[in-house]
Amino acid sequence: MSAQEIEFYWRPGCGFCSALRRPLMASGLPVKEINIWEDPDAAARVRAVADGNEVVPTVIIGSTALVNPSFAQIEAAVRAEAPELLKS
Repeated sequence: MSAQEIEFYWRPGCGFCSALRRPLMASGLPVKEINIWEDPDAAARVRAVADGNEVVPTVIIGSTALVNPSFAQIEAAVRAEAPELLKS
């Protein structure tokens, strides 16, 4: 499954989300930001990949889910899962 964008799940007041958002937005990669407090389906998707917890930031790239990842982990997942995103 190829990704067309990086799904970045976050919530207001989350320091880890803010810290990850900076390099993610500066990267030039296509990112869709999803606030789990405003979207119950998004919160359910995060719980599905985070052992039932609403842990943010959670990043989904294609079929790869990363819970509280570093930016380096996101870059590695993009290279493995959706290298076409690096060209955009």
